[in-house]
Amino acid sequence: MVVLAASIMSKNGKVLVSRQFVDMSRIRIEGLLAAFPKLIGIGKQHTYVETENVRYVYQPIEALYLLLVTNKQSNILDDLETLRLLSKLVPEYSMSLDEEGICQTAFELIFAFDEVISLGHKENVTVAQVKQYCEMESHEEKLHKLLLQNKIDETKRRMKEEASKIDQMKIEKNRGNKGGFMSSMGSGRIESSFSDMSISSGGGGGFGSGSGFGLTTDIDSFVSKPKGRQPSSATAPPKGLGMKLGKNQRANQFLESLKAEGEMIVEDAQPSKLSSHIATAHQPTDPVTLTAEEKLNVTLKRDGGLSNFDVQGQLSLQILNPEDGLIQVQIETGGNPGVIFKTHPNMNKELFANENILGLRDPTRPFPTGQTGDAGVGLLKWRMQSADESMVPLTINCWPSVSGNETFVSIEYEASSLFDLRNVMISVPLPALREPPSVRQIDGEWRYDSRNSILEWSILLIDNSNRSGAMEFVVPPADSSSFFPISVRFSATSTYSELKLLNLALHHCVVVNILPLKGGAPPKFSQRTQLVTENYQVV
Repeated sequence: MVVLAASIMSKNGKVLVSRQFVDMSRIRIEGLLAAFPKLIGIGKQHTYVETENVRYVYQPIEALYLLLVTNKQSNILDDLETLRLLSKLVPEYSMSLDEEGICQTAFELIFAFDEVISLGHKENVTVAQVKQYCEMESHEEKLHKLLLQNKIDETKRRMKEEASKIDQMKIEKNRGNKGGFMSSMGSGRIESSFSDMSISSGGGGGFGSGSGFGLTTDIDSFVSKPKGRQPSSATAPPKGLGMKLGKNQRANQFLESLKAEGEMIVEDAQPSKLSSHIATAHQPTDPVTLTAEEKLNVTLKRDGGLSNFDVQGQLSLQILNPEDGLIQVQIETGGNPGVIFKTHPNMNKELFANENILGLRDPTRPFPTGQTGDAGVGLLKWRMQSADESMVPLTINCWPSVSGNETFVSIEYEASSLFDLRNVMISVPLPALREPPSVRQIDGEWRYDSRNSILEWSILLIDNSNRSGAMEFVVPPADSSSFFPISVRFSATSTYSELKLLNLALHHCVVVNILPLKGGAPPKFSQRTQLVTENYQVV
């Protein structure tokens, strides 16, 4: 079997995409493709045409033809199998099966064709493998991005803490200044009145020189005590005094370490500007934002088995502009029979039950707009409960064993292939220790919280490359029950509900189609999907 070329053509003979797999001149391939529309008969049922030198194997795709040009010695069954695989790949990469959609994704289609056919021969691949090869995902790249994002988040958190400390110190300083003046002289107005009296006495108006001199001396000595500070009548502290962000030695060391790793750090940032920048970083920028969040509550038994499994999710809508409020949201559920959906009381329940469209009972009434909170307006809630242990995304096994004067604790995790887990934190309680535990082996990183006597095991990313891992540490003799309950925290971008968009595949978990009620193009929208743990323990 030798495939000379794979092409996508319109039914009027216009060539949209063509990939040649053997050496041939441009004139020849253009001649072969130009002859194809003339060879197709009307009303024929077969999907191949033979000429003296080549064979055309084709398949109609709406208003297009997917065409393979092969030699006559090739196996027709293999040709049809290759054509069937290519016909599945075209809709995966093209948003619409028309001339515009094919031309916009021409290079993606050519790359996918190259993964299926090599030097004219079909490779033994599937659609999923072709998509994986073309995406070229890198586990190291994911880890690098997660490390970088964690450093940025940690820096922002430190800056917020320093800003709050500065604000607290200013409040305490102002409170202390006001209290000192009130206890000594009553108020700043009394101080200014005494100053006026001393000036008038200096001019000889109504007070003796001795009393005026003594009064002036007392006031001068009192005013000199604050060492350059303004009187209490000026409530705001002068510029340039007090702590400044970035001047703390510990914060400087952390910032210097980030600089050494190539991070760009802006020093001496104003707390007000920094807090406003952090606040606006999480605000939505698109006119419409949809957020799907699921909270996971799981209780696992230390000897194996599942005690509780509960998933609660919510789909929320946030609209910035009032003119975009007259819309409806179209979704497609994943077909999971264990998930029970419940709409908001203001939603049209019949419309959702029949067409999976979320819209208000009154179609002339717009959705609320503006900054109504981080989650927005709730549209849909769902809940899933199960006793199937295979639904648990992460299982933890803890094996303490006493040997002599030491307790060896082996902990291992096993992650399900349902989710890729991010920022996994496994917190193991320990008995009261004088020194940190001795960690012998670990897949990831660890930190000992001496105040709460907790050993924290962190893994940035759990995917197909590390579905299982282990940690082993040694502590003084202790009862096995002192290592429980084990708490787990993580997040994921997939959900149990498997909500999907009907027309736009913008995300692998939640895709929503916006239907404008007033006509015209739908507004630009974005959507966020995450699975977080609310209470995840091994008891």
